[in-house]
Amino acid sequence: MTAPTLRPAELDDTALAKVRALESQLGVPLVAYAPQTPYAPLTDAQVAELQRAEAELGVQLLAYRP
Repeated sequence: MTAPTLRPAELDDTALAKVRALESQLGVPLVAYAPQTPYAPLTDAQVAELQRAEAELGVQLLAYRP
């Protein structure tokens, strides 16, 4: 099983300004990271179907990105 990893976050100007303000307030440099997951983004209906299959089969299923 592959766990989510981290990559540097892409911040818009507003988010970057908030990070810089927090850096100033804390007096330390900050690095923003965003999780990068190998798992497929599923709709609520797809998750429900996956959960039904898990219950029926007695297993845990993971959906990965193609």
